[in-house]
Amino acid sequence: MSLEDYRSRIDAIDEEIVKKLEERMRIAENIAKYKQENGLQVMDVYREREKIDKITEIAADDMASYTRVLYNTIMELSKDHQRKITQTESPVVQSIKKALEETSKVFPAKATVACQGVAGAYSQQACEKLFKMPQIMYVKNFNGVFAAIDQGLCQYGVLPLENSTAGSVNQIYDLMMKYNFHIVKSVKMKIDHSLLAKPGTKKEDIQEIVSHEQAIQQCDEYLKKYPNVKVTMCENTAEAAKMVAESGRSDIAALASYACGQLYGLSCLEENVQDNGNNYTRFICISKKLEIYPGADKTSLMLVVSHKPGSLYNVLSRFNALGINIFKLESRPIPERDFDFMFYFDIDSEVYSEEFIRLMNQLDELTQQCKYLGSYTEI
Repeated sequence: MSLEDYRSRIDAIDEEIVKKLEERMRIAENIAKYKQENGLQVMDVYREREKIDKITEIAADDMASYTRVLYNTIMELSKDHQRKITQTESPVVQSIKKALEETSKVFPAKATVACQGVAGAYSQQACEKLFKMPQIMYVKNFNGVFAAIDQGLCQYGVLPLENSTAGSVNQIYDLMMKYNFHIVKSVKMKIDHSLLAKPGTKKEDIQEIVSHEQAIQQCDEYLKKYPNVKVTMCENTAEAAKMVAESGRSDIAALASYACGQLYGLSCLEENVQDNGNNYTRFICISKKLEIYPGADKTSLMLVVSHKPGSLYNVLSRFNALGINIFKLESRPIPERDFDFMFYFDIDSEVYSEEFIRLMNQLDELTQQCKYLGSYTEI
């Protein structure tokens, strides 16, 4: 047989597969309607597992693994199709639709916003990119931002979530589990660190460098130039600059933004000292109230799945079946629960799309716990 002959046979088989798949889905549709009319549970985990095992057994040995993967996918597609017919709107979907109706069509220009640190902090700069006229309320730590919103002291808060060099800010993920809030917008901002000291200080005079943990990580290679210098962590890069300005010492420097140097009257000994010139931090804007502004095309979720084989796979399969892209997946241990993990998802999906609504209707039954953090745009 020639190559074209083989391809013709493949084409004929594919046409038959498409017809049989449609036939199978229509039968599954009728089964779902029957179960709904007779008050039966649509999802039958035992029957599904039994079916997959039986299909695997009748497949040739060298095709068994392929067959299992194929039928797992078919099962996910079938369940999704059945739910379109049988499922009512979940409370989460109802809250999303309500927020879409009630949220203003324009993001506010003026608001009271909590930021961690002091004047000059990168969070302040991110806040000023998000809001035209923010009234910034500075708090000592990240917990203070969440607490300020929770107590109604401000409407919004701005927090760093992840950096392209140093990775995620793990403390924020832990606080996400503790507080109820929603992400309403996010912004990516280029981060350039400078070595700042009091006027007259020379590099060779420096005995101590202070900064935030993330900034120190982002300047790790640069700091190797100072092997005998003490490196001290503090709550914020702007706080580090302020500390140096108020210290009265000529042997201490801070890693902070160039703008901080101007704000606190410090000299810039060296600019752009971060290891990676393409150094970006993603900041999120959070609110206690669910607000979804026009154009929202990103969604953040926190999920906890059961300790059973394939639990996370079942969740990921549903995303795949609906054609929804996951651009971030991260796990964090759940405090006070041994070896239990929370999975943080960032997904690409228009909040108005049918696939997104179907996904949000299905997540509760796939997980032990599902927390919808919000849908938003990123600037």
